[in-house]
Amino acid sequence: MLGEKIGEMSGKINSQRVLANPGGGPKMETSFQASGSLLGINVKETGTYWTVVRPDGTLYGEGQGVSMTKDGKMATWTGHGVGTMKKDGTANYRGALYYQTMPPKWSRLNKVALLFEYEVDAEGNTHSEYWEWK
Repeated sequence: MLGEKIGEMSGKINSQRVLANPGGGPKMETSFQASGSLLGINVKETGTYWTVVRPDGTLYGEGQGVSMTKDGKMATWTGHGVGTMKKDGTANYRGALYYQTMPPKWSRLNKVALLFEYEVDAEGNTHSEYWEWK
């Protein structure tokens, strides 16, 4: 069941590179930094994901990242999702993240999947929203 909205972040892509992909089409690695809130706590996030273009033109990607509070508390995540790219260079993804965290305020993240919507505009600005999936 889709639960409450528990986070939102905005940021910027800071690097991209093309990776070898023996399986076919282009594979792009993207790194970003973002800030926002997760379970009501202000965080900064750094993440990297790779994306491949599938035969039907849709995107598939996997990534990992770290969310950090001002006082140094951290949570790590891995995730995967599918998306589309438009001719104007914008892209959007939908998928799931899985957190591993020690701070008590985030402990519930260890037991659920977070569903996300992630969008990138043509200038590399990012925006994400997160919902708890129980």
